[in-house]
Amino acid sequence: MFAEPLSWRDALELAERQHPLLQAALAEIDAAQAAIRTARAVPNPLGSFAAGRQTVRAPGNTAGTAYGFTAEQVIDWGPVRSTRIALAEWHQARARALAELTRLEVLSGVRRAFYEVLRLQSEIALLQENVRLVEELLQRVRLRVSVGEGARLEAIRAEAELAVASTGANKAQLELVRALGALRTAIGLPEGAPIQVVGAPEPAATLPDLQALRAEMLDRHPALRLARSEIHAAEARLRHEAAQRIPQPSLLAQVDYPPDTPVYLVGFAVPVPLWNLRQGPIAEAQAQLRRAQEMARHRELELLSALEAAYGRYQIAHQQAQTIEQVLLREAQQALEASETAYRLGERGLIEVLDAQRVLRSVRLSFVQSQFERQAAMIDLDALRAVDPRQRTN
Repeated sequence: MFAEPLSWRDALELAERQHPLLQAALAEIDAAQAAIRTARAVPNPLGSFAAGRQTVRAPGNTAGTAYGFTAEQVIDWGPVRSTRIALAEWHQARARALAELTRLEVLSGVRRAFYEVLRLQSEIALLQENVRLVEELLQRVRLRVSVGEGARLEAIRAEAELAVASTGANKAQLELVRALGALRTAIGLPEGAPIQVVGAPEPAATLPDLQALRAEMLDRHPALRLARSEIHAAEARLRHEAAQRIPQPSLLAQVDYPPDTPVYLVGFAVPVPLWNLRQGPIAEAQAQLRRAQEMARHRELELLSALEAAYGRYQIAHQQAQTIEQVLLREAQQALEASETAYRLGERGLIEVLDAQRVLRSVRLSFVQSQFERQAAMIDLDALRAVDPRQRTN
C-alpha cells in the first residue's frame, strides 16, 4: 500500500484523515448542532376534525350532518425555551471539547506506536549485529580448535552464545510484528496493510520548569475543557428542569358546525401542577451537577499526577542517555577490544570475550531504550500540555 517509507508525520496525516474515532467525534458535533435546531423549533400545532349526524331529539332541532374543527397550539411560556436552547448549546460545546480530546489522544497514540516500532527496529539492528559478531568469533574459535590452539569446549560455549543471541533477535522480531499491528490500529489502517517506518528519536529538548508546565496544562488541556463543559451542561439542565415547573399553556380554537347554527370557541388550556412538581427530575439534575463537579476535580488531579510522572521520567531517561553515551559506551567498547586482543594473544579465555560482548550489547540496548523512553516521556508531556503533534518543528 505504501510505496515510500512512512514518517511519523505521514502517520499522523493518515490517522487524521481516516481514524474511526475522529470521524465519530465529528459526527457527534453534527448531532449536537442538529439538537440545537431541535431545541429552537416551535412546537407544532395539533389539529383535529370530527363529523357525525345530528338527529331530532328536541323541538326546534334540525336533523342533518354535524362536523367540527379543533386546533391547539402549545406556547413556550417563561424560560423553558431559552433554557432548552442553552442546554443544547452546552451539549455542542461538550461535543467539540470531546472531539479535541479524541484528536489529541489519537494522534498521541500514533506517535507512541510509531516510536515503539522504531525502538524495536533499533534493538533488532543491534541484536543482529551482535549475532554477526558472535558468528565471527565462533569462526575464529573453530579455526583455533581445528589447528589445535583451542579446546573444543570453547567452540561449544561460542555456539551456545550464538544460539542465545539468535533467540534474542528472533524474539525482538516477534515483538516488532505485534508493534506494527498496534501501529496499524492506532492509524486506523486495515489489518495486514504493509508499513515501513523510518525515523529516529527526537533530540533532547529543554523543558520549562514544572510549575510552568502545570499552568500550561490547566489552561489548555481539552480534558479539563470537557470537564468544565460537563459542569456547564449540568447547570443548564438544572435550570431547564426548574423552568419546566412553570405550566405551559395551550391556545385552543374550536369551530362546530351543526345543521342549523355554527358555534365558535376560543380558549386556553393550562396544566395544573398539583401532583407532579418535578421534584425528581430537579433532584436528579442537582445530583448530576455535583457529579460533574467532582469528576472535574478528579480529572484535574489525575492530569497533575501524570504530568509530574512524565516530567520525572523525562529527566531520568535524559540523564541515563547522557551517561551511557558519554561514559559507558566508550568503556564497554574499550573493554571488548582489550579482551579480544588478550584472547588472540592467549592471555585471556573465551569467557572474558563473551562477557565483554554481553556487556557492550547490554549498554547499547540500554542506550536505545533510554533514548526511546525519553521520547515516550516527551510524547506524554506534549499530550498533557495539549501540544498539537503536527505543529512540532522537529
